[in-house]
Amino acid sequence: MPSSSFRKHPKVLFVTPEVFPLCKTGGLGDVSAALPAALLELKTDIRLLLPGYPAVLAGLKSKRKVAKLDLLPHFPPATLFSSRLQVNESVSVPLYVIHCPQLYQREGGIYLDSNGQDWPDNAQRFGLLSKTGALLASDASPLAWVPDIVHCNDWQSGLTPAYLHYHPGKKAISLMALHNLAFQGSFPPDETVKLGLPPESFSMHGVEYYGNLSFLKAGIYYATRITTVSPTYAREIQSEPLGFGLQGLLAERSNDVSGIVNGIDTVIWNPATDPHIVKQYSTRSLAAKKYNKRALQREMGLEENALIPLFAGISRLSHQKGYDLLLQIAPALISLPAQLVLLGSGDSRLEKQLITLAQTYPGKAAVRTDYDERLAHRINAGADCFLMPSRFEPCGLNQMYSQCYGTPPIVHATGGLIDTVVDLNDETLADKSASGFYFHEMTPESFMNAVRRAIGTYANTRLWKTLQHSGMNRDFSWRTSAATYLSIYSSLMQQQQSS
Repeated sequence: MPSSSFRKHPKVLFVTPEVFPLCKTGGLGDVSAALPAALLELKTDIRLLLPGYPAVLAGLKSKRKVAKLDLLPHFPPATLFSSRLQVNESVSVPLYVIHCPQLYQREGGIYLDSNGQDWPDNAQRFGLLSKTGALLASDASPLAWVPDIVHCNDWQSGLTPAYLHYHPGKKAISLMALHNLAFQGSFPPDETVKLGLPPESFSMHGVEYYGNLSFLKAGIYYATRITTVSPTYAREIQSEPLGFGLQGLLAERSNDVSGIVNGIDTVIWNPATDPHIVKQYSTRSLAAKKYNKRALQREMGLEENALIPLFAGISRLSHQKGYDLLLQIAPALISLPAQLVLLGSGDSRLEKQLITLAQTYPGKAAVRTDYDERLAHRINAGADCFLMPSRFEPCGLNQMYSQCYGTPPIVHATGGLIDTVVDLNDETLADKSASGFYFHEMTPESFMNAVRRAIGTYANTRLWKTLQHSGMNRDFSWRTSAATYLSIYSSLMQQQQSS
């Protein structure tokens, strides 16, 4: 809510369904920790709002009850706790947690049950998150602290701008951050009234999307401002196919859409100080990387050979991530010769195919179908080259991690991968800006050609070292991105004051 006089440092409520290290399924969890921490260091008065999953409540050292949320129509009774999220050794961010045992206290994942199926009451679960976000961002809040901006993230908080729109009193400005448009939170139309939205909101000029209620459509339609996680992705989603049916609305609101590349936590992801790797190193001691390669080969059961190139991938396993394409080229890649290490979980069919691949090529291919954060660090440090064949990628983080670790990535030329990786060509070779390799067509041939380009470059020790240094010297920290978000917050507050 705006104050009577303009303040340079806004108050921001950051609404998210996940945050590292308490709960994480993908990049949003990392962003939800690192971006608020960076904004806090820029003197932003920022606080997180998060559902109280079992892992969240267990992971907090202390918490204090600050409000009862038992008078919210359409939702079970809940309690609001306050705590702090320790992002790194020097920064902790204020945190609000919604404790609602009926919706959040259960075995299984954040979004899926133990059988890999969506929780049947996800509309209620994330409707409560959205409703609480709107409540805390309005003059109906039970708290003394009321934000100027409510920063919503993905579909799980997409109803917050809709609830605010229909709130009759004073309310905060809303910003809708789109991390992946493919996930939209669509539910049957009768959920609209069940979630406490007025019937008139269910229209094409509201929450309706092809006959269903869409949390994400609601956020895009009602939010004051929209951001995405890279400039290229901001352009891609305004047309087919990456608009996923929302391209018309996004194009209509193009003046309100900004693309801001995600950063990474360069304290956690730093090979010079990383406690999870065998031998720490930097651009000045890059030769020490070989010890991490040997250790990774040993850990994953691969032949310990310093000369053979080691390719790696870390990913959620889904159609988006292109691992079906990787499976098609894997035999040819291994026969170059090369080695392959993969870490990821998700689609059960892809998991089985990857396990079969490792069984077919013992000592040459290794697969772990779970997620191990510490192993992810060791893979980035030990691999020679990182594979990221995503069909689309709003931003991506792994390609930035790999560059920081002197592990040049091979990426499909899409979305944030274009914005964060510099393809090796004559021009970028001359100015020493190259940090990886593109392939442009989503075909086995195009992907394999990029692999061969990488192998040819790897054979030239001096050129490969130049490529490594270029990636390691790039600034992927949140400093620039956080400053851009702060600028948007401030401009929104000024616009509201002048209106």
